[in-house]
Amino acid sequence: MFKDIVAISKNYAMVRIEGITSEDLLNMNLIFEDSGKKILGEVEEIDGDQIKVNFLGEFIDGKFYSGIIRKPALSSSVRMINKEELGELVGDNDNASMILGLSPLYSDYPIKINIDDMWSNHCGIFGNTGSGKTYGVSRFVQNLFTIPDKIPFNSNIFIFNNTDEYDNAFKSINNYNVNFNYKMYSVSGNAENSIKLPLWLLSVDDYANLLDATEYSQLSIIEKMLSLVSTFARDDADSKRYKNHLIATAIVSVLYTNQTPGRIRDQIFSILENCYTDELNLNVDVPGVGYTRQFRKCFEIDSKGEFAERVLIAEYIQQFVDNNTTWNEDYIPVYFTLDDLEVALNFALISEGLLLNEKTSTEAMALKVKLHTINNSSSKNIFDYGKFCNVSDFITDIIMIGQSKRAQIINFVLEEIDDRFAKAIVKVYCRIIFKFSKGLKDRGAMPIHLMLEEAHRYVQRDNDIDILGYNIFERIAKEGRKFGVILDLITQRPTELSETVISQCTNFLIFKITHPSDLEYIRKMVPNISADVIEKQKALQSGTCVAFGKMMKIPMIVKMQLPNPEPHSSNASIYSKWMVDWKK
Repeated sequence: MFKDIVAISKNYAMVRIEGITSEDLLNMNLIFEDSGKKILGEVEEIDGDQIKVNFLGEFIDGKFYSGIIRKPALSSSVRMINKEELGELVGDNDNASMILGLSPLYSDYPIKINIDDMWSNHCGIFGNTGSGKTYGVSRFVQNLFTIPDKIPFNSNIFIFNNTDEYDNAFKSINNYNVNFNYKMYSVSGNAENSIKLPLWLLSVDDYANLLDATEYSQLSIIEKMLSLVSTFARDDADSKRYKNHLIATAIVSVLYTNQTPGRIRDQIFSILENCYTDELNLNVDVPGVGYTRQFRKCFEIDSKGEFAERVLIAEYIQQFVDNNTTWNEDYIPVYFTLDDLEVALNFALISEGLLLNEKTSTEAMALKVKLHTINNSSSKNIFDYGKFCNVSDFITDIIMIGQSKRAQIINFVLEEIDDRFAKAIVKVYCRIIFKFSKGLKDRGAMPIHLMLEEAHRYVQRDNDIDILGYNIFERIAKEGRKFGVILDLITQRPTELSETVISQCTNFLIFKITHPSDLEYIRKMVPNISADVIEKQKALQSGTCVAFGKMMKIPMIVKMQLPNPEPHSSNASIYSKWMVDWKK
């Protein structure tokens, strides 16, 4: 079968063969064995009666070690890998393993992976549309929940997707074991299963993403907005005095500017149209000496071009200016609504005098318009949480079903949200989850997987890196493993993903990819990928992938079994929907 070794180079050997069907050897594993070494190789090329075999690693005392220091001798014997050696490669000797899929090269031999090596590391799952990614992911997760004698009861798999394609694959997970449960959240779900975000858990960075902040200076406006909404939410005498102080101070700053009376009046009216109290509004009656006048009437301009009641205005406003009180503007999370947030933003804009400067006014108005748009759209319901909670309560509410059951798989369906807003929502969820995990006393006590379907929609190089100084996905990619927050990136367009995030992935399932730019990107960005792996995936069938990384001893072609039940991700049936038998 294997006649002799013709030549040995740095990373491969040329072996002469005879009496064997050479086509059956491609990608098969061989053993180079002599008295002191047992080297594993893989057939890469076949040229007539010679084959090129790449060196992959070495077996020492029955254990496989990737990479080689010593080359096999020219006199080494060459043979096919045996069952025991194959079992070492595919995880037969690992008690803490689960099935990944089957080996099409070895008669559908089960390929197993260590659970920690897979689930404790970031993973990239790439492939063209129709390559079997969704089916593969569904089956892979189902395999976790069908491990004999082991129950992943405490698992937490959060899926973010723009469709409900995974629902059918996981909604009956309870059939595997009565202790398993699944929850799906959507924008249009019922009260219990509707996507919700408590406003008070959002940070300045979260609001910057939600409100499309494009300038660093807008962060100070958002900070001021949050400090004010925290103060105003108390709705006590001090918060009302503070509102009056802010309005009065803003009016005074405009009243004594070197502008025309008409311009001053317009600016003051603008302030009072957006910020007002019972004592300070356009319709309040202002007492004079022996008479009262409506506040808006005080700004009528006389024949000299001045306010007829300038003294009355100044005296009335000045009584609300309180520069002796030190106002506490520390943000303390309290219950508030989007309406409260709009009020706070309006006060933030007048308190900083932002509307008096053209540049800052433009930046401030951009935030105001975006917040108002959200508050007057169907997306408003996302932020109507209904009760106050802390981070721990929020995570518990997501996972729990009733008082006694918990869900292991939580599916967030963002089907009715546009791409930009969906990305912001996913960023908020991921930041809150990361903050929760970092705050656990026992580090990594509650590992959470974040599966991002269509990951190129979310994990991009955005301007938040320039404005905030970081991107939440990149931060999780760099630090998440230490706290048990793991990313799974599922996409058909790896070129659109953040390079930093991909560089932190240590496991990969590469389904068929044909686009040249995607192939080149993977070759450059994916750690330790070889030209051989790139070539292997080009000829893959649907549902078959090349798996490599920390979870694998060596890169292997893996055939994913069909999920049961299957997800709803197949193409629409054109024939059955279009065609009509007109003869009947």
